[in-house]
Amino acid sequence: MKGIGGGLANRANIPKRLLGAGLLLAAGVAAAQTPGADAVAAFYRGRTINLTIGSPVGGGYDGYARLLARHLAKYIPGHPAVVPQNMPGAGSNKAAGFIYAQAPRDGTAIGALQPGAILAQLISNQSVQQDARKLIYLGNANSDVYLCFVRADASVASFAETFAREVLLGAAGEGTTLRDMPVMLDNLLGTKFRVVSGYAGSHEVTLAIEKGEVEGMCGMGYVSLTMEHPDWIAGGKMRVLAQEDMKGHPDLNRMGVPRTVEFAKTDEDRAVMELIYSQNLLGRPYVVPPGVPAERVAVLRAAFMAALGDNELLEEARKMRFEIDPLSGEDVQATVARLFALPPRISERAKAARVYKPPAP
Repeated sequence: MKGIGGGLANRANIPKRLLGAGLLLAAGVAAAQTPGADAVAAFYRGRTINLTIGSPVGGGYDGYARLLARHLAKYIPGHPAVVPQNMPGAGSNKAAGFIYAQAPRDGTAIGALQPGAILAQLISNQSVQQDARKLIYLGNANSDVYLCFVRADASVASFAETFAREVLLGAAGEGTTLRDMPVMLDNLLGTKFRVVSGYAGSHEVTLAIEKGEVEGMCGMGYVSLTMEHPDWIAGGKMRVLAQEDMKGHPDLNRMGVPRTVEFAKTDEDRAVMELIYSQNLLGRPYVVPPGVPAERVAVLRAAFMAALGDNELLEEARKMRFEIDPLSGEDVQATVARLFALPPRISERAKAARVYKPPAP
């Protein structure tokens, strides 16, 4: 079956580390020369853009959004203030609903979402306010690879053992990768993950792992984990059981860490997993509401890419252990359109795969 992401599913096609003064200058000039830039500058001068972050303070999504907020304004004509504010809840669906239905449609509201909120209509039975097809995408800051990992002293030492032995995992609420990805593995592959939901986010789950409340988690990004706990994998404190991704991360591939899709029993199971794992490609998406004037969308998209090529931002990212691997708003918009064009059966199976049934004794 052809990959649902088309050419975009190959990370080799995504620009890597927009370093260099030439690229930075070109991006900045593009933002400044976007058609209607003078009118856009007049609109933004003296205004504030509210950057609504659909995740709790302290995690990877929050960190990336605040990093972007520190550099975005310099590439927007008129140089408005960019003010981050957190609106966690329901796997970013609360923030996505706010941006879609309530936020101003004039270019002064940006949402920093988790990718599950983009796919909620395709993989969740819960109703949501937002229609992801109508949101306008500024871009994606970084594509990530999600992991299943456990403490070094956990009851299992490999992913294969999770089919025979129960593993206690910490998770956030429904709609987050921390909860939905291990549930999907139980339903599609037959693993025996017992999922303890209710934690606010990945930061709280990592604290629970340290305290011994749970053995590990699935659905946390490799970049986020190495940023928050750089010694966990390198120091042998945690064991990575599997990569929840279609291609895997080069570092983990070299280490021989398996991908969960290798355990799929049928092509259709694999297609369902590919739909759910498309969240990896969408990564850290930034959106504005429907109806924002086209000239402001064009300027914001150009500014987004220019900011992520800013040498000062990249240096901050290096110190924070963030990977910057941007995807343009146009490419994200096209990827979302392709996902929503998938056969309905794949979507219905994805929804069923996210219904939690605790492992049988």
